[in-house]
Amino acid sequence: MHLKEGCSLLLKVRRPSISFVLNTNPIIDLKQETDPTLTVLNESDVLKRLNHERDIIVALEYFKSVTNRRVFKHTHLTYQAMIDKLGNETELDGIQYLLQQMKLEGISCSEDIFVSVLNSYKRAGAAEQALKTFYRIQDFDCKPTVKIYNHLLDTLLNENRFQMIIPIYNNMKKDGVEPNVFTYNVLLKALCKNNRVDGAHGLLVEMSRKGCSPDAASYTTIVSALCKLGKLKEARELVIGFSPIVPAYNALINGVCRDLEIEEAFLLLDEMVNRGISPNVITYTTIIDALCNMVDVELSLVVLAQMFVRGCSPNIHTFSSLMKGFFRKGAVYEALAVWDRMAGEGCEPNVVAFNTVIHGLCLNRNLIMALSFFDQMEVNGCSPNVTTYSTFIDEFGKSGDLDGATKMWNMMITRGCHPNVVAFTCMVDVLCRCSMFNQALCLIETMRLEGCPPNTVTFNTIIKGLCRSGRVDWAMKVFDEMENGSGCSPNVTTYNELLDGLHKEGNFEKAFWLVKEMVNRGIDLNLVTYNTIICGLCYAGMIEEALQNLGKMVVKGIHPDTITFNTFIHAYCKQGKVKPAIELMGGMAVGGCNPDVFTYTNLIYGLCQWLSLENAMIYLDKMLKEGLSPNVATWNVLVRSVFNKVGFSGPVHLLENILGNG
Repeated sequence: MHLKEGCSLLLKVRRPSISFVLNTNPIIDLKQETDPTLTVLNESDVLKRLNHERDIIVALEYFKSVTNRRVFKHTHLTYQAMIDKLGNETELDGIQYLLQQMKLEGISCSEDIFVSVLNSYKRAGAAEQALKTFYRIQDFDCKPTVKIYNHLLDTLLNENRFQMIIPIYNNMKKDGVEPNVFTYNVLLKALCKNNRVDGAHGLLVEMSRKGCSPDAASYTTIVSALCKLGKLKEARELVIGFSPIVPAYNALINGVCRDLEIEEAFLLLDEMVNRGISPNVITYTTIIDALCNMVDVELSLVVLAQMFVRGCSPNIHTFSSLMKGFFRKGAVYEALAVWDRMAGEGCEPNVVAFNTVIHGLCLNRNLIMALSFFDQMEVNGCSPNVTTYSTFIDEFGKSGDLDGATKMWNMMITRGCHPNVVAFTCMVDVLCRCSMFNQALCLIETMRLEGCPPNTVTFNTIIKGLCRSGRVDWAMKVFDEMENGSGCSPNVTTYNELLDGLHKEGNFEKAFWLVKEMVNRGIDLNLVTYNTIICGLCYAGMIEEALQNLGKMVVKGIHPDTITFNTFIHAYCKQGKVKPAIELMGGMAVGGCNPDVFTYTNLIYGLCQWLSLENAMIYLDKMLKEGLSPNVATWNVLVRSVFNKVGFSGPVHLLENILGNG
């Protein structure tokens, strides 16, 4: 896709096609047959070469060549090694071909090979193809075993194909294959994913009745499901009801941390010790991560110290959580010190750790250092993933660097890293920031063609860009396409962006219709929605209507914030109603808000415009005493006021005073 001169966006780089044809019936060359230099290979030699070869094309060429040179006849083990390699690259056509080749050569497909095939389909997200291959299992001289059934069920579960799981389970019993604990655990996960926790409880009873004792994974699955449903009390009762196991406690602690009940997490930590089990690195890291998400890094360091005291060593995820906490706090130096400590502890950084530090540096606007860590990834042999590239694309976009974002995108594509919905959305945002809306819409169309449908955030991104560039009519067309053409439901953010655009162009009738549609759809208006409506009405001088919306907002239990107060203060001052503006600023503290530089600047403007410069200077002094630094807009208001009222020498004198006070 052409963006501008010397700047194009790659949309897809196809991998070179791999030839799978084996010459199993070569024309016999008598010279080759009697050539004494040809060395016959044994199985271990071929396996060693296949297992050590990283390049899939080279591995396959070698696999074919040993057959075509008649120096080795492949066994089920060499076929399995090649199938594993193809599976890692999701070359499903190649796997199917090799299965057929095994059949032609009379080599039975072992249980392990068939499991490897199913795992390849799972990795590729091809559950339906896995099921079709399973139904042909007899063709490959392989009988379905409990292990094969389990892996098939797990493949179906991986894609939430719940409607297929029960028939396969029934088929398993019909074949006389006895389910084991792994089978039941897959069924438990399926029930819990469907929020059928009661059914999962019933399955636990069935397991015990059939003499198959539930294991740690069984109980942990149900505890996790209860926590996700917010049933923490039931989850805790279940944990207390069976012999203490660390994974179940970890799931419970994760649940309470998700609800920010940190005190409860610490109580559970003590309870584990009292019941005779030791918290592990996952237990501690879960709590540390929750604290770092709350930017309470100091307390997370206390938990880290407790880990060391109890003889539990932190892992890469522990250090990554700590770095994330420091970065969120803006403490870049401390975050990098954790990185150094991680290396000192012998933790080899993986892609998660690199992504954490890169995202943290970008968050703190240190793109240059983030790029140095990107280079370090390559030196360490750690391949960047789609999250790495998305972080950089997003940061280049925020910096207004189209070339940088494009180069990073193209690098991702050429290296065979497939963009996901987040990466596509980041690139759509880059294009929108550069007002390249046609190109952004083309990229959204590419998403559909690539089997990565745009989501609500993708559409919100382009709607936001169009509205903020004054193209509200175009944004409304995209809004219609979003639902009618793409089946993507708008959310409160979608409506907020459209309302902001409509209010700014004075289209209150359309804005009112959108608000009505939100209510009819059951989408709750939030603080941003009300602030947007109030701002639009105040901008149009409709303060009474804005006050009515403020009343609705308060009745719904939504408290006004500083933006709400500033909007009304600005509107009052613009209309010369300075006294209500002063009263409103006085009531901010009661509403739990503090005046900021915009509050004072608006009020100083009103005082200068409608009352006197002396009154304005009183509020300037008050502003300085509260530790707020006036910005350029504040000084502009004051200088203009002096210029208008006391002549040319006034602003010069005022500027001298400003410079004299630093």
